[in-house]
Amino acid sequence: MALVVAQEVPTSSSMAVPHGPAGVGEARHRMREQLRSGGVSETVIDDAVLILSELLSNACKHGRPLGDALAGDGDVRAAWRVDGGGTLTVEVTDGGGPTRPAPSTPSVTAHGGRGLNIITALADDWGVRDDARGEVTVWVVVHEDVHDPDAGHCRDGFATRVTAPTVSRVPGMPGLGYVEAFDDLD
Repeated sequence: MALVVAQEVPTSSSMAVPHGPAGVGEARHRMREQLRSGGVSETVIDDAVLILSELLSNACKHGRPLGDALAGDGDVRAAWRVDGGGTLTVEVTDGGGPTRPAPSTPSVTAHGGRGLNIITALADDWGVRDDARGEVTVWVVVHEDVHDPDAGHCRDGFATRVTAPTVSRVPGMPGLGYVEAFDDLD
């Protein structure tokens, strides 16, 4: 007889992350552990952690910290939640910046500028929300149903695995299989 233990994903988690690269690793680790303990599939978790990293990097590069802190001295807020329907949403809030978050078209040799394009490829939906205090929140629906057995599988048109054809015979050597061709090399 098998015993099945149901685990629930934490309905929400929010944390202050230092405005700069120092807190990104801690936020990624915390998200991964909470989602894993909640039974979310590893592929969804991998997408969510990458999305969180991109959002935090963008907030630190393009946005101000929350409140009146100077860049590098304050915090931004990272949050994620799984609602009752199983939708995983990730949000990062900063103090706003000179531009509105939007995907860019970087040159082939550019060292950055691909973050929101990566998010667009991985996410089911995303957007930007402003509030009266000037705070900006970028939200991302990572997956609409983390309980779906196919959650996190490749989305149509994103990537396809190509396999090599099976080689059963060495051309020009009838009766000799591919593996046998290397028997004398031992």
